[in-house]
Amino acid sequence: MSNRSEWQAKWIWSSGEPTTLIEGKHEIVYFRRSFTVTDIESAKLVSHISADSRYRLYLNGVSASVGPSKGDRFTHYYETVDLTNLLVTGLNTLAVKVVHYTPCEPFRLGDGGPASVWRSNKGALLFEGILTQQNGNATICLSSDEQWECLVDHAIRFESGEQETLYVGGTERVDGEKLPFGWQRNQDVAMGWKPSVIVSNIMDPLFGQLTPWPLAPRTIPALYEHERGFVGVKRISSSKAEPVFHLLSNPTESQFWVVAPGEKFVVELDAGELLTGYLTLEISGGKAANIEILCSECYEKEPESTIRRNKDIRDDPNGRQLYGEKDLYVAAGVGNVERGQLECYEPFEFRTFRYVKLTIEAQEQELRLHRFNYRETGYPLKVKATFQCSDESFTPLWDISINTLKRCMHETYEDCPYYEQLQYIMDTRLQALFTFQLSADDRLARKAIFDFHSSLMPDGMIQSRYPSLYPQVIPGFSVYWIMMVADHYRYFGDLSLVRKYLSTIDAILGWFDAQVIENGLVGKLPAEVWSFVDWVEEWRHSQGIPTANESGPLTYYSLIYVSALQTAADLNLQVGRHSTAEEYISRSEIIKSAVRQHCWSEEERMFEDGPGTGLYSQHAQIWGVLSETIEGEEASQLMDRMLLNQHLPTVSYAMSFFLFRSLEKTGRYERSFELWDIWRKLAAQGLTTWVEDPVSQRSDCHGWGAVPIYEFTNQILGVQPADNGYRGILIKPITGSLTWAEGTVATPVGDVQVAWRKEDNGYFNLTLCSPEGIPARIELPDGSVHERINGGNWSTSSR
Repeated sequence: MSNRSEWQAKWIWSSGEPTTLIEGKHEIVYFRRSFTVTDIESAKLVSHISADSRYRLYLNGVSASVGPSKGDRFTHYYETVDLTNLLVTGLNTLAVKVVHYTPCEPFRLGDGGPASVWRSNKGALLFEGILTQQNGNATICLSSDEQWECLVDHAIRFESGEQETLYVGGTERVDGEKLPFGWQRNQDVAMGWKPSVIVSNIMDPLFGQLTPWPLAPRTIPALYEHERGFVGVKRISSSKAEPVFHLLSNPTESQFWVVAPGEKFVVELDAGELLTGYLTLEISGGKAANIEILCSECYEKEPESTIRRNKDIRDDPNGRQLYGEKDLYVAAGVGNVERGQLECYEPFEFRTFRYVKLTIEAQEQELRLHRFNYRETGYPLKVKATFQCSDESFTPLWDISINTLKRCMHETYEDCPYYEQLQYIMDTRLQALFTFQLSADDRLARKAIFDFHSSLMPDGMIQSRYPSLYPQVIPGFSVYWIMMVADHYRYFGDLSLVRKYLSTIDAILGWFDAQVIENGLVGKLPAEVWSFVDWVEEWRHSQGIPTANESGPLTYYSLIYVSALQTAADLNLQVGRHSTAEEYISRSEIIKSAVRQHCWSEEERMFEDGPGTGLYSQHAQIWGVLSETIEGEEASQLMDRMLLNQHLPTVSYAMSFFLFRSLEKTGRYERSFELWDIWRKLAAQGLTTWVEDPVSQRSDCHGWGAVPIYEFTNQILGVQPADNGYRGILIKPITGSLTWAEGTVATPVGDVQVAWRKEDNGYFNLTLCSPEGIPARIELPDGSVHERINGGNWSTSSR
């Protein structure tokens, strides 16, 4: 139903009073509505649902939807869910668990729930649905109103003050005895159910006053949930590990593990890889037993400090421990196998883990552990791309990169699923490119572009992470957002998307223009923003800001502003805004001239990190090339000098994406093959996802590290857009030290299959299968060029 003015639903809650601001005192309310189906063959129920702040919807005890998709104050998403297949003849029960995270104050991290989940000062549920039967002749309105009953939860509280994580929202402390077991099927015995209270209409149809929840349809697919079990036991407080493993990976009703009265049972379980999922515990007996669930990324030695972890071999428990946040559950003792009823506990939000430490302390009653596993969850990324080559060490790099990307994709792209679950622009731009190469799926990228556009502030700058309750500004990240818009146009050719965001691009460039000082450079940025460039060891004391910032402007910010102007000029040309494009090119030339005049050292033949500082880094040289402030043979020689200089602060492996681009731009991409050792060393440490950075090693899963996805498909296989929107396909393989490579690359116009091989007799063989009707241009390593006007299958052999 697209016309929301026709909806009959009202926003409902347990009371009409707004929440008192007590951080960490989040609200949980259960809602349900029962109804009868008389004609199951013709019955149909399509619903629309949303909540403040998060919900899980059930029909007859079966989970049907989780949401709402993450938005902000002016975009509150709702999900459309077809419930028809879950209907049964007779009594049916709709049930919704809603968690309302209380509003939070700045700088009180860890108390306000997930920082990426927007919320008002009022909890609320909205459900729109009409049951139709007998070919639409009989209807029952099930939309949320006073006929829905509700129950306020008093069993669950959220632990404030995260110790191991940041911005995720804390863990749960649960008194099982107070839980309304069976409430989803109307089978509980809880007292206190009452009619819900209407707190708001959907909209104000007369005066345009916005509710706290301006509705918009969900723009991305639902996250998947797949049942999975642990693959092994790493440590256990009993000598009988094998029965526990069988119980936890593939349980049957007759199997259980007994924890005797007064016994403490501890087991550390291996999921096989780092992932995200909903942990589920099923027990019987054991009243008042204390159960602790600790989720961890890896085994590690005792941390060296509060900010530097001590990680090496991630999957070896010897001399190492598991560290992480803990969910605590006190058993109610209500599970009864004979009656077919087990006591079940599942934390509301998904958890990130590779290893889980389960601790059970039984009290006076024996506890039986029947099941402990999880439902893996994430964005439904369909991986179409494949890659193989003659260097076997590249295989784990490819596999680990795909797993890293998948774990950082939910309702937004995420920097890291364990520590923050926040969408940062720099990370997101790279993750979107990786997604395009793997699947040609742009839905999450389109949402991300819109998200950051929605963060625009009055001064023209956008926020560096969004959605987020805690505003943060890293000016350089705004340039990566402009590049995201350009990337999308390059791959998908959607000019309407470009037009939509031109005003925000103009605003960002206006902010930078206001920072330009008399000598033509971007001046030292305001103290209230984070002038972050990269996580490198030499700049760690200054939180990723080059040391040159202490004495004045940073060359990096002038150069990245030039790149932004150039990118924006091209986008404006595409939509016919020629005068604006000319203005941006003119601005870029002025900045480039100033950089060459004030930041170039004739003695070192390099760009300084800041004018007159005598400080240098790889970053200034890379962006000097990418911004075309230095071009041609001079740029190529600059890259050679940079790679030979062992004293420069080097780019992190996240920023290495831009190093690869500068090598590509200067015809030096063959040098990139010597740069993969850092990934190989990390893979040798038993990682299943890429770390945030190899220095601090805080996070074991950071999306920006999945650079091999792009390089292997875009460069080694050589599949790229030859024209905006893939109206033409370019195949330009870079062979390097490899003797053969083959694989598939996803594009919006269809998959491209490439296989090439260097023969011992000096011949180079290439086989191509590309979409019919799409022109393909093949540029071979020997410099020869071949055109396929209508695409299709093609092969060649050349010397």
